[in-house]
Amino acid sequence: MQNEQPFQRLQVELERMITQKKAGEKLPSEPALAKTLGVSRSTLREAMRTFEVQGLIRRRQGQGTFVVGKQKSFEGGLEVLESIETLSERIGLNVSMGEFEVKRFKVDEETREMVPFPSKTEVIQIERTINTEERPIAYLVDILPITTLNEKDLEEGFDGSVLDWLLKRGDPVLSQSNTRIDSVEASSDIAHKLQIQRGTALLFFESDVYDGSDQIVTHTYTYFLPGYFDFHIVRQVAKKYSK
Repeated sequence: MQNEQPFQRLQVELERMITQKKAGEKLPSEPALAKTLGVSRSTLREAMRTFEVQGLIRRRQGQGTFVVGKQKSFEGGLEVLESIETLSERIGLNVSMGEFEVKRFKVDEETREMVPFPSKTEVIQIERTINTEERPIAYLVDILPITTLNEKDLEEGFDGSVLDWLLKRGDPVLSQSNTRIDSVEASSDIAHKLQIQRGTALLFFESDVYDGSDQIVTHTYTYFLPGYFDFHIVRQVAKKYSK
């Protein structure tokens, strides 16, 4: 574990260096920067993760680290389920679907733990990144029965959002979503897809969307870069205190 005060001072110094540069400018190389700041390269990388997930810098393999500048964040309440595409329209930020992969498999005892559909159900798994003009900012995985959506359906105007596609089609009629929110460390695979360092903290949503008959329509995993998203929730205050 890092010594807290020296590590905080390192982050303050790094932030000062980043804010003094214009968007697109390159920071010194890691060896030069570590020597200037008097820290090891591993300590420097750990400190730089904070600014990477905030969207202030971007590390490009073989090229170096570049200042991005403060980006617009996606703001939204958690009371209503909305796609990243819908949130982006609200703030006038362009997004697009990046890396895209589709798999088909049957639910068995091994996959049943991660897929809440009956055994032997044939499902489609849709994996993709959502990008801004600068970089990937989210990685999504949707799993749903092929009777609801299949590969042919994806050829008909699919732009990255399974939720928007289902809402536009209107069948099945979606009613509610149950979501678990957590903070996770990026695995090697997810770090590669989001172009970040392994172990970077990500905001993680695991969601089930239901139809009007309380049947699960789709099971979704979403990994967000925290610096690009500002989620909030409105909560009522309890009317009566009870022990």
